[in-house]
Amino acid sequence: MTVGRNTFWRLVRRFLQNRRGGVMNIFAFALLPVMAATGAAVDGTRMFLVRDSVQRAVDAAGLAAGHTLEVDAMATDARSFFDANFTNVDDVATLQDFTMTTNADSSVIDVSATVSVDTTFMRLFGFDQVTFTQRAQITRETRGMELVLVMDNTGSMRSGGKIGAARDAARILIESVYGDEDVNPNLWVSLVPYTAAVNVGSNHTEWLTLDGQNRIAAGGDYSPTSWIGCVQARAGGLDETDDTPDFAPFTPYFYADNVDNDWILTDGGGAVTGFDLDESNGAQNNGRGPNLGCGPPITPLIAPKATILAAIDIMQPWHRGGTTGNLGLVWGWRALSPAWRTFWEGTGSPTLPLDYDEPFMDKVVVIMTDGQNQFFDFRGHAPDNGFGPDGSDHTAYGRLGEFGFSSLNAARVEIDARFARTCEAMKAQGIIIYAITFGSTPSASTQNLFRTCASNESFFFHAPSNDQLREDFATIGRQLSNLRISQ
Repeated sequence: MTVGRNTFWRLVRRFLQNRRGGVMNIFAFALLPVMAATGAAVDGTRMFLVRDSVQRAVDAAGLAAGHTLEVDAMATDARSFFDANFTNVDDVATLQDFTMTTNADSSVIDVSATVSVDTTFMRLFGFDQVTFTQRAQITRETRGMELVLVMDNTGSMRSGGKIGAARDAARILIESVYGDEDVNPNLWVSLVPYTAAVNVGSNHTEWLTLDGQNRIAAGGDYSPTSWIGCVQARAGGLDETDDTPDFAPFTPYFYADNVDNDWILTDGGGAVTGFDLDESNGAQNNGRGPNLGCGPPITPLIAPKATILAAIDIMQPWHRGGTTGNLGLVWGWRALSPAWRTFWEGTGSPTLPLDYDEPFMDKVVVIMTDGQNQFFDFRGHAPDNGFGPDGSDHTAYGRLGEFGFSSLNAARVEIDARFARTCEAMKAQGIIIYAITFGSTPSASTQNLFRTCASNESFFFHAPSNDQLREDFATIGRQLSNLRISQ
């Protein structure tokens, strides 16, 4: 039977007024403070255990909120993790209030929980409940990561100021992850521009086949100019893997002299009389030469912010060929793959790229396109059928016919399939993928392809405008962060 407070104190008064049994009464009364101290100790132990459990639940909630890469989901994730960790004490404690707040840029997260606990022994002395509040503050810091930006540099980026918006957006993301630092000891960034081919850098001649090395030598097929670094896609499924040049070397990209790229001048009888070379004008749709359509080289993983910003600044739209986003993506993988650790020069660290399971480090790819994967037919500089020789411009797969198709649409379906398989292979290695479609050109199927490629649906963005592209890159920059308990 439970003894109420009023009843308890009436018994105490009667006990004090009772003069019978002298010593026994005094001894019994002396037990009261002992009982009170024991009761307080029992209730206090319970309070301590509950307080400790609630603090751990609050810490877990704060860390969950911070680890949530989607800022809008922070509050939901925080409450979910708190509830999951609060279950071990909810039979003796009652949650009175739970709050999660952030500062303006979501870099600091405050979590608090107010809990009440019913007493047992202390209830006899007028204390029915004890209420307390536990707090945690989480500071979002730069996530330890290797980050690769795979950026569309195709000719369509020239219209509507899109290439400028892409440069701005990439800079916003870089500024966000670096903050005020020029170098972060746990952050490396790579840039992979892509068109219809990818430029690996002219310094990597050892990656080429022996025949390829002979072709680019002085006096070879590229004379009087030189190979600037683009390579052909490898056959047999190797355009979807991170296999290194030691396993399968590359063939140099070579846009042959033809009706759509007339750079070798002849006398009409076949004798060479000169050259019409202006490869830099490939960015303005008027270039000629064996490197036509070859954009800027890959910047491998580097630490200095200034270096990656300088590489972003020289991006420009390179016309001709088409769009092979799958090759941009697979070279983004190779920039992150530990199999390529000894191949990339200029990384500043012989340990890069790191192992896939490196503790507290993430490998992240952000890929952006303003169109769809396709072979391009340059009408007006072509035979009577209106297409370039063999159905299209030259690409890293050769021309359309060399790729094995007579239909541009069928070739697009195949490139999309290779893109999708490369995405899955990368995600299987734990690489986090963000995918962005930009502008009005990407079709519903292209948006779907990129949405499926992303590591989860919230990592896919469609930016119909230049301003939205900048905002989406800013969002990704905020998400790419790590945490510590600061208070």
